[in-house]
Amino acid sequence: MTMRQLSLDDRLFVTEYLRRFPPEISELTFTNLYAWLHTRPIWIDIFSDSLIIFAETKMGLVVFGNPVGPVSLPEVLREYGSQISGAERIPKAMIADLPLLPGVTVAEDRNNSDYVYRREELATLAGRNFTKKRNHINQCLAAYSCQYEIITPEIIAECLSMQDRWCTARDCKAEPGLCGEYQAIEETLLHYREFGLTGGAIRIEGIVEAFAVGEALNPSTAVCHFEKAMSQFQGLGQLINQWFARNNLAGFTYVNREQDLGIPGLRRAKKSYYPHHLVEKVRIVLSGLSIE
Repeated sequence: MTMRQLSLDDRLFVTEYLRRFPPEISELTFTNLYAWLHTRPIWIDIFSDSLIIFAETKMGLVVFGNPVGPVSLPEVLREYGSQISGAERIPKAMIADLPLLPGVTVAEDRNNSDYVYRREELATLAGRNFTKKRNHINQCLAAYSCQYEIITPEIIAECLSMQDRWCTARDCKAEPGLCGEYQAIEETLLHYREFGLTGGAIRIEGIVEAFAVGEALNPSTAVCHFEKAMSQFQGLGQLINQWFARNNLAGFTYVNREQDLGIPGLRRAKKSYYPHHLVEKVRIVLSGLSIE
């Protein structure tokens, strides 16, 4: 196999590698790789019976995430060194041998660390740590008639309509990051059944006003790709978080809720749910290129 751009036709091929070598980082699902193609072009190759994923970035082509298979990261960097500028979203636990390689610079990537929570804590919100969350939810339930339902292909159009309303309220067109997220959410929902996703939505007065979508990341961990709630309903964000964990993710021990991207408000929100641990990641630059 030679390096090629990721396409929808690669879904079963990529998914089988991820099944054989279950990932820890949130980026390594076919959903994540495909949904963000508009803003992060992805290439794939096979080397030493391992799936190697590459992303196009402002630094050029980089290895994206850890190798999916038995090959080591140093072997990959040696093999592709002339074609890449480095690597991104690499689990910190994998880099013990990297400082020994010449021309390799490693930097912490805190903004892309994954937040991992105990599913039971998200589903129950028991204990003093979650008093404020429970209060917000109780206020929401007292003020509005909220009905939860599992997302099926029949209500995808309603979820897309809600996302349009959410983006209008947030003026997504003025923010490149939100525009990219809109495209990723659209791709995810349009391929909801095909990608084997699980999701939940909350209706208020019959209208979808919140939704969440995720899938299995590995046998013990689910990943939540997207969670949206209309902001005029106080406590609805906390409610969709809890009900999704309770109703859709009961077979998992942990929930990976992805990164905070260095956004202060998002970091505060993710910390407020008391993560069990972070999946720390690093960036790698080859040949002395600047990492800033």
